[in-house]
Amino acid sequence: MNNPHGHRTYFRSFLLHFRPRNVPERTLRLSLTWGLGGTALVLVFLLIATGLMLKFVYEPFPDRAYESVLYLNSNVPFGQLIRNIHWLSANGLVLVVFLHLLRVFYTGAFTRPRQLNWIIGLAAFAAVVLSNYTGYLLPWDQVSYWAITISTSMLDYLPGVGTNLKEWVLGGSEPGPGTLVNFYAIHTAILPALLLIALPFHFWRIRKAKGLVIPRSMDEDPDTQGELVDTMPHLIVREVAMAVLVLAVILVVAMLFNAPLTDQANPGLSPNPTKAPWYFVGIQELLMHFHPVFAVLVIPLTLFIGLLSIPYLKYDTDSSGVWFVSQKGRGLALLAVAVAIAGTVAGVLLDEQVFVNGVIGSPDMVSTGLLPFAIILGFCTGFYFLLKKGFKASNNEAVQALFTLLTTAFVVLTVIGIWFRGTGMQLMWAG
Repeated sequence: MNNPHGHRTYFRSFLLHFRPRNVPERTLRLSLTWGLGGTALVLVFLLIATGLMLKFVYEPFPDRAYESVLYLNSNVPFGQLIRNIHWLSANGLVLVVFLHLLRVFYTGAFTRPRQLNWIIGLAAFAAVVLSNYTGYLLPWDQVSYWAITISTSMLDYLPGVGTNLKEWVLGGSEPGPGTLVNFYAIHTAILPALLLIALPFHFWRIRKAKGLVIPRSMDEDPDTQGELVDTMPHLIVREVAMAVLVLAVILVVAMLFNAPLTDQANPGLSPNPTKAPWYFVGIQELLMHFHPVFAVLVIPLTLFIGLLSIPYLKYDTDSSGVWFVSQKGRGLALLAVAVAIAGTVAGVLLDEQVFVNGVIGSPDMVSTGLLPFAIILGFCTGFYFLLKKGFKASNNEAVQALFTLLTTAFVVLTVIGIWFRGTGMQLMWAG
């Protein structure tokens, strides 16, 4: 006789491949993780579902791409809504994954035995950004066409391989039919496949490391997690509720606001100003102040190597699970935020008035970007040693503060590029 509860047992067993059988009751609080990982997963599935629907209408050819988007918006039942959901989910996913990365970092959830999962998370973040970037061009309107044009032109500054790499990415010397086909294939096939491989591996590594690192206060005993409760229903119900909330928010916002669509792309008429996609505007802003080789290669590569090395640095204490390492660590992180905001704004204003006009430094040093880069490198090095010597910070606290300084500076550059650059990329007041 068939077991009437067989389907429930199978469902429970399937879920427990991704979740432990029991979890401490106190770890169920939303404020510990804010559901960022689960939210990202929901957005990924939303993107796949809506993307599959859009493929039935969209045509990846310059002479038909824009018209197919117009047809989708006007003639396909719920077409505009589906595109809105896809656009919101794509941009929301970049923000959510970034916030998730910050949560992992500031709770020390990257140390042994989770180093590899930090690397996997960075790879997934890169795939998310590239997925958003390759999808940005597909509407083939003025904003998307010129955003891709300006951002891919940055590749020209890579020594040796830049021009060839740009032509390979674009399928030519400038955005055209080859670009649209390349971006469409990467956006709809390659990157989704990579994400569908990376995410399960990411979850499996979490299980292998005995579950999530639960954020706690510095004086809280990590072994006193409270009474154990069954994952099903206590954890699963909460995760389902969070998923439903995310879906509801996306749906409501998608009903109120339409995804942007400007005039059809015109290669002969660029908008003024022409800006890269918002997540690359920080790099575009760097180009305003540094030699292109430093802005496009040296600085991003240095930061990338730094991010990869974070789990493998030597730390004084095991702060896994402790928010901001310690009370001092929290204070130093706030200090880093204040210094980054003040220093970045002051540096941008000073550069506009002084370095650009060649008032400081020899013309050769300014033109090659050595002086601005040397100043920034010296400032970061000095800040690190100030933390170590002046504030007696541990390695954990000093690395955290330096990470905070650089992250905040990049966010400030992004904000300046988006809202404070006007016609001719001149500084202006927002609005």
